[in-house]
Amino acid sequence: MRSKSRTRVRKQTRPNYASKVGQPPGSLIHVGEIKTDQPAITLFEFDSEGFNEKRFESIEESRQYRPHRKVLWLNVYGLQQPEVMAEIGKRFGLHPLALEDILNAHQRPKLDDYGNYLFMVLRAWRRDEESNELVSDQVSIVLGEHFLLSFQERPSGLFEPLRERMRKGAGTLRNAGPDYLAYSLLDAVVDRYFTVLELIANRCDHVEDELGVPRQLPVIADINRLKHDVRDLRRTVWPVRDLLAALQRSDERLVKPATTVYLRDVYDHIVQVVEGLDSMRDSAGDLLDLHLSLESQRLNAEVRKLTLLSVLFMPATLVSGIFGMNFHFMPWLTRADGFDLAIVTMLGAAAGMGLLYVMLRRAAKTD
Repeated sequence: MRSKSRTRVRKQTRPNYASKVGQPPGSLIHVGEIKTDQPAITLFEFDSEGFNEKRFESIEESRQYRPHRKVLWLNVYGLQQPEVMAEIGKRFGLHPLALEDILNAHQRPKLDDYGNYLFMVLRAWRRDEESNELVSDQVSIVLGEHFLLSFQERPSGLFEPLRERMRKGAGTLRNAGPDYLAYSLLDAVVDRYFTVLELIANRCDHVEDELGVPRQLPVIADINRLKHDVRDLRRTVWPVRDLLAALQRSDERLVKPATTVYLRDVYDHIVQVVEGLDSMRDSAGDLLDLHLSLESQRLNAEVRKLTLLSVLFMPATLVSGIFGMNFHFMPWLTRADGFDLAIVTMLGAAAGMGLLYVMLRRAAKTD
């Protein structure tokens, strides 16, 4: 028996824009789910000579802090406090429209060029361990000449390997600029797409294996769930291609030519993901067609059995109908064994029809 979590249809989370109606452009209003108790702000500052990590517990604490390294990476978990966004925007000179897009957690993946910095939005997908559903969070990235800002709805461990490499001094993160760090964040998000794509492929294979097994619950719920996941994932992955293509053509002050080579590699990866999703979408449609075909085949088999039973007992119906007519003079009506003769006639006719059916089936197989 399958659990309810597998058969229920996932409810779509729709943004509530009512709070923004009538507000001027650039109003800092959070639109989306609150996925953290409190925002968490962490600053990583680094260069070729060293690395510092600092976590801020309040806005006042961040105002008193002065960086010591050349490149800054500020990561924020939680978007529910507009005053935190306002302080960060004031500190780094962000446009109010960019801050508004960060607080709107239902943005379409895109790249906006504000001159002194680039603003990027994309979605990170993962499988929720409790509900076993695919969920996504918005990731916003601001790339400046000497800083990088990343905003996430909640901690997910997506960028933790990068932090560990930076803490240990492994690789080229400390020696590179914020553009290479931005590439590393994008690469981590795209790599997660491959993991989700593999999960969908495994689910597709599992549903295909269960199609031919009679079950108490219909498999069409799993197929619809699969189609919805592929559709939602493709809708958020497809624009990332345009984002990466535009990023490669950005100002060389923000994206160095050496980093463009790495971005080209991420672009190739996202093309593979999109092609894989197209294949999964076709497979989900084929699974639905196969399911309907198998159901039709099962129904035809049941109808054939009922038809065979009807044909076998059709002579019995005829005999009983004849003897049920209101005539005074009919054969066997006055005989003591008349009822037995009628029953034997009915059974004999059914046996003869069955024997004829078997002979015809054998003859058809022989031909």
